[in-house]
Amino acid sequence: MGLEEHRRRLPILGEPQPSDSRQLRPVAPGQLPEPRLVVWELTLACDQACLHCGSRGGPRRPHELDTQSCLHLVEELAELGAGEVVLIGGEAYLRNDFIEIARAVRVAGMRCSMTTGALNLTDARIEAMAEAGVQLVSVSIDGLRDTHDKLRAVQGSWDAAMGALPRLAKAGIAISVNTQINAMTRDELLPLLDQLEAQPLRGWQLQVTAPFGRAADHPEILLQPYMLLEVYESLAQVLDRCDAAGIDVWPGNSLGYFGPLEHRLRKSQSSAKHYPGCGSGRSLMGIEADGKIKGCPSLGGPANVAGHYRPGNLRALWSAGPQIEYTRTRETTHLWGYCESCYYAKTCRGGCTAVAEPLLGRPGNNPYCHHRALDLDRRGERERVELVEAAPGVPFDHGLYRIIRESTDPARRASEGPLGIDEPRIGRELEAEGPGRPR
Repeated sequence: MGLEEHRRRLPILGEPQPSDSRQLRPVAPGQLPEPRLVVWELTLACDQACLHCGSRGGPRRPHELDTQSCLHLVEELAELGAGEVVLIGGEAYLRNDFIEIARAVRVAGMRCSMTTGALNLTDARIEAMAEAGVQLVSVSIDGLRDTHDKLRAVQGSWDAAMGALPRLAKAGIAISVNTQINAMTRDELLPLLDQLEAQPLRGWQLQVTAPFGRAADHPEILLQPYMLLEVYESLAQVLDRCDAAGIDVWPGNSLGYFGPLEHRLRKSQSSAKHYPGCGSGRSLMGIEADGKIKGCPSLGGPANVAGHYRPGNLRALWSAGPQIEYTRTRETTHLWGYCESCYYAKTCRGGCTAVAEPLLGRPGNNPYCHHRALDLDRRGERERVELVEAAPGVPFDHGLYRIIRESTDPARRASEGPLGIDEPRIGRELEAEGPGRPR
């Protein structure tokens, strides 16, 4: 089947109805969207040193917001119409005032949840969280015991994380698990599910490890794009078993994109039943511990940070920062490489920026896409990523990679070499373009 014929046979995705509140449409000029989900790094202090940590958690950030500033920020989030605040770190519980902040979120009428590695999530902390009104805790569990402990760089961290689940549930807090899919964990999804099925999980969030922060220092743990074909074969079985067990699968924004599992992956996330495009700066806000306000919680640096929060200025940062605003009106002009001519370009718009930018220095060309991997495989081709420039070693930094397209046949790869290469854009090439994007 030729490429054009194949594209004609792709499913036509109907336009969602106006009542579909989860579909992310370009926001009209002058209209300020409400950040339905706010991911707030309370502190960068952490009791683990995960190999895949994007923020390089460990020491506290200089000038982290004090308690009163945090409480003012809670009030301004409520005024903006925020729906849920997710407290993260580092480890949020390493701030002595994290209970006070969680309680303030609930008093202000917002949902409060928390993501944690749970290494030192004591019974006393759990009891205080429940009393403060924390409604959901997502525990990070990456693979089986040996793999998890190696990724988290702490012996015994898997046992601590698994042990926290029943204690949280007993306290009346809803529980879920989040898992990174990478070269170390990709074969352990089903064995891990064997362990999780016994827990009263509300959901299981799965996401592809992105190459920023410490993961940029460990390219060996990254999935190669061609590995996606086998990963999605495992995911099909995961979905079958989770359906039977009553566990909702929540795909991270790095997972999916219009392969045959797309509707099943999104069924609990979007009434449109497909990836609706990046929500950063529209329905999603990120906050760093020192008050940096950004659209995407997983990206940092000047191109992504609108400015520092000070009491009274949140609305101005959210409404006027070009680093946030660009996602509200962008269409397809920033797409390049394979994504530029993709059948799903208008809806997907290059998938997760927090995957593409750490790879290539700019968004708009994302090889971690199921549709793309399948399409290339039908042509007898595959893609892999290769490190070009190492990361500098600061929170939310990244290296730079190239995408190499090559034959799936080993003999042809050896004789023909690369069929195509997408090179990254080096930082100095972007300086003249100013803050924000598209780049």
